[in-house]
Amino acid sequence: MNIRKKIRNYVESRRAMQELQSLSDHALSDIGISRAQIRSAVLGR
Repeated sequence: MNIRKKIRNYVESRRAMQELQSLSDHALSDIGISRAQIRSAVLGR
């Protein structure tokens, strides 16, 4: 994987985490995750 692709993946992951963090607890619950699971959900771990 080249450096550009790694940077792009990092930026996209950070953006997704920020968007999920901005949701209410109720909205997160509706999609089946808690605040503690956001990082794992985004990174697929």
